[in-house]
Formats: sequence, C-alpha cells, structure tokens
Amino acid sequence: MSELLHQVHHANTKQKGEHGTTRSYIIGFLLSLVFTAIPYYLVVNESVSGSALLATILGFAVLQMIIQILFFLHLGRGPKPLYNVVFFVSTVGIILVVIGGSILIINNLHYNMTPSDQTKKLTNGESIFAVGGEATGACQGQHANHKVVIKNGVVSPIQTLARKCDTLTLINEDKKVRKITFGPHPQHEVYGGETELVLRKARAKVITLSESGTYQFHDHLQPEIAGDFTVTQ
Repeated sequence: MSELLHQVHHANTKQKGEHGTTRSYIIGFLLSLVFTAIPYYLVVNESVSGSALLATILGFAVLQMIIQILFFLHLGRGPKPLYNVVFFVSTVGIILVVIGGSILIINNLHYNMTPSDQTKKLTNGESIFAVGGEATGACQGQHANHKVVIKNGVVSPIQTLARKCDTLTLINEDKKVRKITFGPHPQHEVYGGETELVLRKARAKVITLSESGTYQFHDHLQPEIAGDFTVTQ
C-alpha cells in the first residue's frame, strides 16, 4: 500500500514538473505583458525609430518566444523531447514568417502609397526635368550649394536663404546618428520626395531645393536640434 502511494505521489510530482505550476504560469503571463507593453510604448511615443526600432521589436519578439517556450510549452520538461523540438522549430518558423511578412508588407505599402513623393525623389535624384515634353519640376544644371553643419548638437547656420534649384548639404560632425526630418515635430512633412535623411558620423546628405517656401527641419531623435531654410524663385 505504501509503495502504491509512493508511486502515485511520484507520478503527481512528475506531472506537475512537466506541466508547470500556477506560480510559473502567473510569472510567464506577467512577463508576456511587460514584453508586449515596452515595444508598444516605444512605437506610440516614437522613442526609437528606423532600424533601431525594428531591432528592438525583434529583440522583444525573441524574448516573448523564450517566455512562451519556458513557461507555457515547457520545453525540456516532458518525456518526449522530439515533440518539444517540433514545437520549438514551429514557433521559430511562425515568428520568422510573421515578422518577415510584416516587414515586406509595410515596405511595400510605404513605397506604393506615396507615388507622388517617390516620383519627386526620383526626378530630383536623376535630374529628369522633362518627360514627354512636360516639365516634372526637377531642376536642370548646376546651382549654388549651401552647407548646414551639425556639431555638438548645434545647427549652423540655423537659417539658410537659397534660390530654387540650389542644393543644401547637411553635414553631421557629431558622433551620434542624426535622423533629419522636415516640418515641426512630431508632424513630419515631405520635401522633394524626402521623408527622412539618416546622417551618420562624419557623413553628409545633399538635397535639391526644388520647392519654394520656408521649411523647417529637425533631428527626430533630438527635436531641439533644428533649423530652417527659405527657397525663393
């Protein structure tokens, strides 16, 4: 009788070890909420952007996968390791498909939903000033170049006065990467088909001033770093 009770107790203990406890489920659930809330906060508040945001989301996705495997799928606890391997591979595959598909769809939408902006960027970059005898708005020939330098978090000069079809060179002399966007923060605008200029350390970007008016620009990561340029006819 005692041997039977011992076997029953051992079986119950083994089953609990394989399926986890209420405490482990609660911990897994709370960690899942935390690892979901953090990337959501980063996206909504635009604390991180671009490739850094993508890397952050992917990192939290991997953490979510580990939480699911350890606290809910109990990888390594069951008597059938082959099933655990199948679950693990399937989980990784599903995550890669979902993330890869999402990136592909988002990039495709970004490219196709702003055709006029893409056209402006293409015509300015290739100096295509006429198509079929009709003007595209792109500039023709060489014009003056204006330089704006970002050094120690300061834009110099803050204001630039230029004529249409001049070029503007933005130079980053800081160690930090600058993500230059147009318009006031956070309502970004598009200028000449450009939505964002990534300026790495000691790098420069040149844009053609093909649109008249006064425009603001700022570093999306540090909005206080800002300036403006006025383009006249």
